[in-house]
Amino acid sequence: MAQPPNQPPQGGFGAPQDQPPQQPPPGGGFGAPQPPPAQGGFGAPQDPRQGTPPPPAQPPQAPQPGYGYPQQPGPPAQPGPYGAPTAPGPYGQPQQPGPYGYPQQPGPYGQQPGYGYPQQQFPGAPGTPPPGGSRNPFKGRPALVVGAAVAALLVVGGTVWAVNAGDGGGGKKPVAGPSGDGKDTASDGPADPGDGSGDGGKDPENLNAGRKPGEAKVLWYKEAPDAPGSGADAPGMWITGRTAVKAAYKQVVAYNVGDGNPTWAPLTFPQKICAVTPEKSADGKVVVAYMSGSSDRAKCNQLQEIDLDTGKKGWTTQVADGQLFDSTITVELSLTGKTLMVGRSQSGVAYDVGTGRKLFDKKHYGEACYPAGFAGGARLIAVSSCGVGGSNAHDEVQELDPATGKARWTKKIPKGWTVERAYSVDPVVIYSTDKDKKHWNISTLNSDGSIRSQVDTKASFDAQCGFAILDRDLQGCRAVAVDASTLYLPTEATSGANEIVALSLATGKEKWRVKSPADTKMVPVKVEDGKLVAYVEPSYDAGGQIVSVPTAGSSHTTTKLLQNPQGTAQIEDGFYSKDVDWVDGRFYISTTRLNGNDDTKEKLMLAFGK
Repeated sequence: MAQPPNQPPQGGFGAPQDQPPQQPPPGGGFGAPQPPPAQGGFGAPQDPRQGTPPPPAQPPQAPQPGYGYPQQPGPPAQPGPYGAPTAPGPYGQPQQPGPYGYPQQPGPYGQQPGYGYPQQQFPGAPGTPPPGGSRNPFKGRPALVVGAAVAALLVVGGTVWAVNAGDGGGGKKPVAGPSGDGKDTASDGPADPGDGSGDGGKDPENLNAGRKPGEAKVLWYKEAPDAPGSGADAPGMWITGRTAVKAAYKQVVAYNVGDGNPTWAPLTFPQKICAVTPEKSADGKVVVAYMSGSSDRAKCNQLQEIDLDTGKKGWTTQVADGQLFDSTITVELSLTGKTLMVGRSQSGVAYDVGTGRKLFDKKHYGEACYPAGFAGGARLIAVSSCGVGGSNAHDEVQELDPATGKARWTKKIPKGWTVERAYSVDPVVIYSTDKDKKHWNISTLNSDGSIRSQVDTKASFDAQCGFAILDRDLQGCRAVAVDASTLYLPTEATSGANEIVALSLATGKEKWRVKSPADTKMVPVKVEDGKLVAYVEPSYDAGGQIVSVPTAGSSHTTTKLLQNPQGTAQIEDGFYSKDVDWVDGRFYISTTRLNGNDDTKEKLMLAFGK
């Protein structure tokens, strides 16, 4: 994807420097969501009728600098994951007006295959949204064929490896022959290959065969469960001190983090899992939602709480539809403290995650403002679409009290802009696009909702946010990391090495950047112990890497923490989309989409370590 034109700033979320601001395109934009489909969407309704009384009037806010008047149009946009531009465009650094929207290529951050949902848009491509507006971009798409990669792994070093885990349970030990190089032994084989249910089915692979000095081991791996030929979702991956838990199609499965043996029996649901909480509660609980049936009229409204360490099912409930056009065809789940927030198409309902007791409803308010998305974590953030179709159409961002649902503050977003994602909730960092998605803005908000800074850079980013078709999926970006003072984003790259850019949350300016140590893309995973942990994607002749980068000081170079074996490179790169995590010196990678191809040994999850 081409970099944006190298032109001087022309205005941003702040006032322009050298010329009067251009007016944003009429209608829509950063607060004017499109009318939702007939069955709802996470947007504002077409026929609002009832609602709660408006909240107490917010105190007037000091005028903020311009939100990011659109720049001159850039080159024609290329298809992207959700049609948002990729050029840098901070929206509105109060102190120094930054270029809010350098023309970008469509796609909030032009995804690359392998890490987030792929962005290929040709007919039948895995990332092509299906007809009819389904939120699942992969339904009915052809499976990714990895048979050649599997076959290549069977003979390494002149010796055929065989792993026989039996069929009587996940605890069988693999039996493996030597690799011929005198270094591998039976104990080097990954533990308990199975079909994702811990059944220990046959799999004649040893992913550690031919492992080179310095390469990590595959500690264990799991085959994916059976899925329909059209594919199935495998959302969520949660790691505790002892258990790695994964949702896949109609099951939630759990494995010991060290040896891969099942820690509890798989939980099977009557219908497919359709949503999960990306976070886990402080006491290790998550909530999954599954469909009410298998027909086209089924709703994603059945909730089940699960204890990650024991596999015990807790409370269950059914989420009711809201008012007219406010459905549970799709829902978004998030956790904030003890509060589970369920986002419907035009409202939200909150539950106590420990008991399932209903806490409050978040309904439409004020000037026809309808909740369009929620983001959880350390804070509970709501984004609402207001006055859709009217002259004052705009978005509003609120922080909600997770116990009561009352708004602690409300930030009105300038007309013409739509809040697409929340990169962080503490601090609050939001990503927005204008009506035509030719310009973008990344703003950090203060604790009272006022603008603290707007990103001011000409870099072109790739946050790998996937698709948001019927709802905004505020927390759907996988290649973003944030700490108290810095936002970390990977630059966009169609091939070869890219960079991770550290952006100051105080000023919106670049602090430093670091280049990928390999000729492949590097993406941030998390910040821990004063270091940024990043994943370097595999190449044709090397597995992926986990590296760290000091966040403070003057030297920002990568240090390799783990080098995955070459034998798993095609598996790592072969997932349609993936979750990754680094916990206690182990690297976990899992697919978030099953291809449903019975002719391949599709992997569900792998764990690497030394």
